[in-house]
Amino acid sequence: MTLTKSAPTVSLTKQGSATGIMRVNLNWTARQSTGGGLLSRLQRPIDLDLGCLYEFTDGTKGVVQALGNAYQAGLPQVRDALIWLDGDDRSGASAGGENLYINLEQLPHIRRVLVFALIYQGVANWAAANAVVTLYPTVGPQVEVRLDNPRNGAQICAIAMVENTGSDLAVRREENYIDGHQPALDQAYRWGMQWTPGRK
Repeated sequence: MTLTKSAPTVSLTKQGSATGIMRVNLNWTARQSTGGGLLSRLQRPIDLDLGCLYEFTDGTKGVVQALGNAYQAGLPQVRDALIWLDGDDRSGASAGGENLYINLEQLPHIRRVLVFALIYQGVANWAAANAVVTLYPTVGPQVEVRLDNPRNGAQICAIAMVENTGSDLAVRREENYIDGHQPALDQAYRWGMQWTPGRK
């Protein structure tokens, strides 16, 4: 199932997919095509980072990302992590890409998750990256968001919002390219967090 501009939302609850641990995968093309030669050898490959902003139902907010080693998020009263990242593929050469996991077994604690990708290294050329994010629920069809309407020059892209209303868990396609980095994404979606510089 591919989310598009004309059909941007799917209910995971209605298709029986709001359970288990859902994997969110980012895959992209690391090397831009420049026709070979010296320019091709000098150009750095595109390094995308997968991450998310999250808000839990108790009001806790944060970010899961490789930058700053913020690889997982949870709550003191919940034994297992609610959201986590499996690693950081700096080359883009991994067939598995990067993976974020959302623990839907703990859905009552999760209000919303905004999945994003950041161009950490390389020219801000989303068209060359040819990126796609696929959500893999434990049951039901996978949900795909292709970044096929790129705005080059933007460093960060809000890809999909996973939102729990209490009666429904839905995924909405965003594909919203934003100038700047995580603070600009936060401002665009009114997340209301305080940011400090980080590195990996």
